Amino acid sequence: MDVTLTIDAMGGDHGTTVTIPAAIEYLKQFPNDTIILVGIPDAIESELRTLGVQPGVHLRIHPASEVVGMDEQPQSALRGKKDSSMRVSINLVKSGEALACISAGNTGALMATARYVLKTIPGIDRPAIASYLPTKNGQVCMLDLGANTDCSAEHLLQFALMGSTLVTALEHKPNPTVGLLNIGSEEIKGNEVVKQAAELLRNSDLNFFGNVEGADVFKGTTDVVVCDGFVGNVALKTAEGVAQMMGGFLREEYSRNLFSKLAALVSIRVLKAFKHRLDHRRYNGASLLGLKGIVVKSHGSADVFAFRCAIERAAEEARGGMLQHISEHIERWHHQRQNTEQGVA
Repeated sequence: MDVTLTIDAMGGDHGTTVTIPAAIEYLKQFPNDTIILVGIPDAIESELRTLGVQPGVHLRIHPASEVVGMDEQPQSALRGKKDSSMRVSINLVKSGEALACISAGNTGALMATARYVLKTIPGIDRPAIASYLPTKNGQVCMLDLGANTDCSAEHLLQFALMGSTLVTALEHKPNPTVGLLNIGSEEIKGNEVVKQAAELLRNSDLNFFGNVEGADVFKGTTDVVVCDGFVGNVALKTAEGVAQMMGGFLREEYSRNLFSKLAALVSIRVLKAFKHRLDHRRYNGASLLGLKGIVVKSHGSADVFAFRCAIERAAEEARGGMLQHISEHIERWHHQRQNTEQGVA
């Protein structure tokens, strides 16, 4: 299935110098797909000239006259910049001209704009940010990673439904396991919201594993890990910090003296493999789940390789029919709940 994607070419810390080369690299691998570069035409055309590339059928330019700043308030961007590259990109998804939008821009502004323009899928109260993290056995889908700091048990159940559907769509796992992040694996652990969420999950048609602890995230105990946005964001940033610290420690030790430098040369293949497994860039691209359209958020500081990974994530979701799967799953769950309530009554 060939897909059309729209890219906020001006977003992120590096703007067109990252987004456009990444788009070109993506099209080399998927030449039948189409990418629409949204932004200030002069800036886009200048970068394309630098790269020696001409716009064409599969690489198009769509004008936008404004840019959302990385530190701009979400409401300011939503109300005051209706012709921003971010909003125009999302508008193209709403109109059906593109199947997915990728942006490295301001996270708050992207979420606010996407929710306003696209609206949420019926049955979903709040969109959630979901991303993949590396594990001992492969990868795990974790959500929410920062969109909702305060959540009800019902919200956590909805996150679980969306995360499970995402894994099914992208990894073709028909019944992925779902874990609820908690301070212990026992049912008696956790605050009231988490306990209530666990009860809802046990009574759902999801493959609920039970409570999981922080260490289980990276063990790969479950395919999906669910939590509120406050806990998720802290866990994500902590993991990134630990990975950076470990990399720093290795560099320091291997450069300490002549013998350690020689040891580094001998183990260069092992070090490269280690770096590859911990390379956070391979997991770049967080999905804004629960919207009536596919929106993927890249790290603002992403380089070309990382941003290309975000493009690939958006394309996979479009090809996998993620939106339809989530809508069907949510509708099925609501019917199940209504039948249960009617049976009780």
